[in-house]
Amino acid sequence: MKENTVYHFVGIKGTGMSALALILKDLGYEVQGSDIDKYTFTQRGLEQAGIKIMPFDEENIHEGLTIIKGNAFDDDQVEIKKANDMHLPVVTYPQMVGKLVSEYTSIGIAGSHGKTSTTGLLAHTLSGIAKTSYLIGDGTGKGVKDAKFFVFEADEYRRHFLDYSPDYLIITNIDFDHPDYFFGGINDVVDAFESESRKTKKGIFIWGEDKHAKSIKADVPIYYYGLDESDDIRATNINRTVKGSSFDVTIKGENIGNFEIPLYGEHNVLNSLAVIGVGHMEHLDHALINKELQTFSGVKRRFSEKKVADMVIIDDYAHHPQEIKATIDAARQKYPDREVVAVFQPHTYTRTLALMDDFAKSLDLADEVYLTSIFGSIREKHGDITSKDLGDKIHKGGQVLKLEDMSPLLDYHNAVIIFMGAGDVQKYETAYEQVLSNLNPNQQ
Repeated sequence: MKENTVYHFVGIKGTGMSALALILKDLGYEVQGSDIDKYTFTQRGLEQAGIKIMPFDEENIHEGLTIIKGNAFDDDQVEIKKANDMHLPVVTYPQMVGKLVSEYTSIGIAGSHGKTSTTGLLAHTLSGIAKTSYLIGDGTGKGVKDAKFFVFEADEYRRHFLDYSPDYLIITNIDFDHPDYFFGGINDVVDAFESESRKTKKGIFIWGEDKHAKSIKADVPIYYYGLDESDDIRATNINRTVKGSSFDVTIKGENIGNFEIPLYGEHNVLNSLAVIGVGHMEHLDHALINKELQTFSGVKRRFSEKKVADMVIIDDYAHHPQEIKATIDAARQKYPDREVVAVFQPHTYTRTLALMDDFAKSLDLADEVYLTSIFGSIREKHGDITSKDLGDKIHKGGQVLKLEDMSPLLDYHNAVIIFMGAGDVQKYETAYEQVLSNLNPNQQ
């Protein structure tokens, strides 16, 4: 890490990039960045930290900068092109993270789903016990100069996580996603995870019921966690209520106690097992781990709730069939007596086409389903599929909503509406909340 430079982030509002910028700022480095003008949910944290955000412009680039390039940008982006022309140091986001975490006992959290929630839970738990730096994929980051641990999210897309050599690696699951990159199908995805596993130094924690993850081979001990008798780290006597979940934990057959989490859905029990496993292998007090687990309030855009009039409105990042299934399961646990309505924004055309039947099956776990138009990406702005094609496969509705007309949702009362997606589905949520509030001005 260089002291006499300004770190300039190209794409600073990205979730990982904004978290990394906050970490470097905390560690005493000078940080600035550029991005689109549109407001994003990561922006507030950057502003509060006093980090300068500028519109993209080649004039932002000058001597004395070290460029950190966001994953969404190629060398023909105007700022990166100028930086290369000036022979300024240009470092990718994964390269910078890899360099940073190498100075600590690092724990990378990988997986097709659940990375951000597990990273947030582990960061919160370890922070309450020892000094911990962390980078969470919801835009949250904290740097502690003399930290013992560094907890960070490790993304498999384009094999970015191969820039990391963590001490420990958690693999929450392995599923087929990112069909725009993993052309070899699920075997290509498994190969990426196995390559990262072989770069891990101390130990790996894998969800034992995931057949793809369980096929991973590595040169360090692998600890399987889950609900099965064969798992090394196992939850038994699970009690799921409207207040959360509690369960006993055994490690290698030894009962280490009862743990409680204020979280919903079976996936959060599994995430907690991974956290408990890391703490156990680092010889942390089990009672302290349990205490910290009980005070976790969640991460941004993961089952984030609010109440408007008589409705519970949940915002969630779920954009894959398995994530949709987990989110609806969590809603059923917390609100067992309410109707659950899903509003889903499909994310990218290739994913929607590749996983069409699985999306329909998962969404049908709700009582009623609505869709929005497909949200593309920088690399994929159009495709040969529409949300109506997905809607035709859904049995529990499937109507495509228009932003200017959210009235179909006004037919529901005392229900739970989940807005799900990785794009800008929140604008539909805001439009609905506004209509609902206007109808119920005294019930907000």
